[in-house]
Amino acid sequence: MGRLYSVEFENVTVTASQDFFEISPADDKPCRIVGLFLSQNSDKGDAEEEFMRWRVIRGHATSGSGGSAATPRPINPTDVAASFAAEVNNTTIASAGTAVNLHSDSFNIRSGLGLWIPENCWWECSQGAGVIIVVRLMAAPADALSMSGTLYVREDG
Repeated sequence: MGRLYSVEFENVTVTASQDFFEISPADDKPCRIVGLFLSQNSDKGDAEEEFMRWRVIRGHATSGSGGSAATPRPINPTDVAASFAAEVNNTTIASAGTAVNLHSDSFNIRSGLGLWIPENCWWECSQGAGVIIVVRLMAAPADALSMSGTLYVREDG
């Protein structure tokens, strides 16, 4: 049975396309994304609807930059620290390698996104395959947004 961790960012100004989350698994410890939540709190009175396109991509070999390292937090307080590395809000997106799109979607910024992924559909990556996995915002928002997000990651091994 794997251990479950949350990786989050809170009230970050988003003005450009970026990798909301980047997960780099440790050796022999595959990671699976099991839940994703995104929201904003700055466009409450905006008259225009805006839909944000996002995608889950596996296969990049070069990490992004311009964001920050995030500390994965164990859901069970007695679990050990995560072995995988996590980054959030990289404005220079991950690149190189053989990228594979696993999921493409959009969400309304007024209602946000809350997604628990069925067990047989978890998005997986492993260090043995030499790849990272990202959740990417595909285009810049129409105006600056104050966004928050949480990614739930299961680590096995």
